[in-house]
Amino acid sequence: MSTIAVPLAAYQILAGALFTIGVVGVLVRRSALIVFMSIELMLNAVNLSFVAFSRQHGSMDGHIFVFFVMAVAAAEVAIGLAILIAIFRKRETANVDDVHLLKG
Repeated sequence: MSTIAVPLAAYQILAGALFTIGVVGVLVRRSALIVFMSIELMLNAVNLSFVAFSRQHGSMDGHIFVFFVMAVAAAEVAIGLAILIAIFRKRETANVDDVHLLKG
């Protein structure tokens, strides 16, 4: 049984498309949850690029970077959701434009 080799360009096109969808989600949507999901989508696009380049060059360096990015993403989600819950309890909104709580 043989495996089909997917070229690096295909992975990069997919990563670019995912990153673009994430950027559009951050810029267009106003819900904080959608913004967090879009940031996670951008981080996953970068992870895909790391793994694709790592496989292309035959090293494990990309995989190691992916673990660090995943750890940072997990911390970002935990802290971001805690802040979002605190703001939602105080203001009863998850809309980014309606939150003026952090303006000193």
